Amino acid sequence: MAEELVASRDLTSVSAPVSRDEEVAPNSFARRWLGGLHPAYVLMLVPLIVFPFAVADIFPFGVSLATSILVLSIFTMSLDLLLGYAGLPSFGHAAFLGLGAYATAIFSVRLGISNFAVSLLVAVALASVGSMVLGLLALRTSGVYFLMLTLAFAQMLSALAEKWGPVTGGTNGLPGVKAPELFGPTLSVPRGIPYYFLTLACTVVCFFVMFRLVHSPFGRSLIGIHQNEARMRAIGYNTRLYKLGAFWVAGVFASIAGVLYAYFNQFISPGDVGFAVSGTAVLMVLLGGEATLIGPVLGTAAYVVIQNVLSSMFTGRWQLILGALFVVFVLFARGGIVGVWVRIQARRARGAA
Repeated sequence: MAEELVASRDLTSVSAPVSRDEEVAPNSFARRWLGGLHPAYVLMLVPLIVFPFAVADIFPFGVSLATSILVLSIFTMSLDLLLGYAGLPSFGHAAFLGLGAYATAIFSVRLGISNFAVSLLVAVALASVGSMVLGLLALRTSGVYFLMLTLAFAQMLSALAEKWGPVTGGTNGLPGVKAPELFGPTLSVPRGIPYYFLTLACTVVCFFVMFRLVHSPFGRSLIGIHQNEARMRAIGYNTRLYKLGAFWVAGVFASIAGVLYAYFNQFISPGDVGFAVSGTAVLMVLLGGEATLIGPVLGTAAYVVIQNVLSSMFTGRWQLILGALFVVFVLFARGGIVGVWVRIQARRARGAA
């Protein structure tokens, strides 16, 4: 399953995913109905559905931890569209998470509107404008200048959130975000198991849409641009327009994660928009394996779990230990978790042959 999406980890020359449209053969009934998605992904839903009921009594924090992983997974998958598929490593992706989160918090706390659909629409609209503005500016540059421009954009939004105290709460943040309402005030989704399932549903939908996107002609074109932009340009592709489209799509999905983030934490602050969040997201993508979709999910889960375990065991030194672990992993586990899995499967196949 993982082999279908894995790609080279070299950010200057990504390989196309191993699975090809012709391999999703017409005789594969399940895949036809799943839009090319491997049936194993659907089977993975079973433990995810059972999980909150299994741990609710023995480990109540587990539901909150799993919800956090799901929310951040949407964010890291959206970053992977830029980093892994389009070859656009961004250190300002948290800006779009912040746009969605602040829009949700301001509507809920300042205006008393906690309708989930309204929050999504406003967040997507803001992220669309922000991603287009940043994309049109940043795509005029490349390399380190591109990185610095995306970083500057996120820091500008963080500074705006700090200075616009009457609206954003300034450095104190904006607490008191109410539970999301699905169909008016009569049906709200409280924290805990109900919100976990709302987040799970959003994650599944986002994963499926992004999967279809990266396996569409648009996604294949992005991979080609990442591999050799000059060649794609020579055969008639408007590469800047394709990359701008990737910027927009990634920003929209990041804003959806921001909406879920604000409702989950019931709080948002300028720190959630800054470089630290973007940098951590890049680590999660690399940990799981970029140019995949399941990789960022696995990397997010591994990062969040390891962070919580280390911070509880080594209160004063957990960041040092976590950093050392990531250095070792990046040096010796090329391709992340998915890359390790693919190599193990390849060795087994060679051994069986």
